[in-house]
Amino acid sequence: MPTQSTTQTRYKRVLLKLSGEALIGDHEFGIDPKVLDRMAVEIDSLVSIGVQVAIVIGGGNLFRGAVLNEAGMDRVTGDHMGMLATMMNGLAMRDALERSNIQSRVMSAIPMSGIVEHYNRREATRDLKGGDVVVFTAGTGNPFFTTDSAACLRAIEIDADVVLKATKVDGVYNDDPVSNPEAFKYDRLTYDQVLESRLGVMDLTAICLCRDHNMPVRVFNMGKPGALRDIALGGNEGTLIEEA
Repeated sequence: MPTQSTTQTRYKRVLLKLSGEALIGDHEFGIDPKVLDRMAVEIDSLVSIGVQVAIVIGGGNLFRGAVLNEAGMDRVTGDHMGMLATMMNGLAMRDALERSNIQSRVMSAIPMSGIVEHYNRREATRDLKGGDVVVFTAGTGNPFFTTDSAACLRAIEIDADVVLKATKVDGVYNDDPVSNPEAFKYDRLTYDQVLESRLGVMDLTAICLCRDHNMPVRVFNMGKPGALRDIALGGNEGTLIEEA
């Protein structure tokens, strides 16, 4: 059943984009269960106030197809392997959510019968309305497209209000804030500014997709406790990317 809440929120339905690297935690590779548990707590903070949550998760913590492509591996093969990595992360996320008593579904863009459900837009929307967290895996199901592009595509398909891109920094900067202490953060950007300046927020395909369908993107630091809930309640965490 949908979560009943009288809390007034800015967004009714969000698409949360998580990178695979975010799941590594303090390790060099793989999945840190503590990170998953912390993310589950943050996601629950949205579900508990009635926000419908969909997730697209990357696979870079388990496999990096681009690296092997440079070493000679066929790009399509590498991308397919990357899709499988996102499915493993999706299963791990579902497990963490359900251990926190959060009902969830995992859907894959490529058929994986008996393990996860095949992506179906109508079923996904119905599950979201019913209060389930829906985790989308396997990207778009096609090679040459990033999980950022998949996140924007799914957000548009399910009529999400915003794409929330979780990163390790608190927004978009004009330069790397780690190596350049003089770098400054943008509070707001237009799609065209991101494209023209090539700020590296997302790949250009993803940004163009959002621009063409007027899908806002907010880039924020997932490592800050309460950031997700603050955004949902109208806070201005991170950087907002939208039309002029």
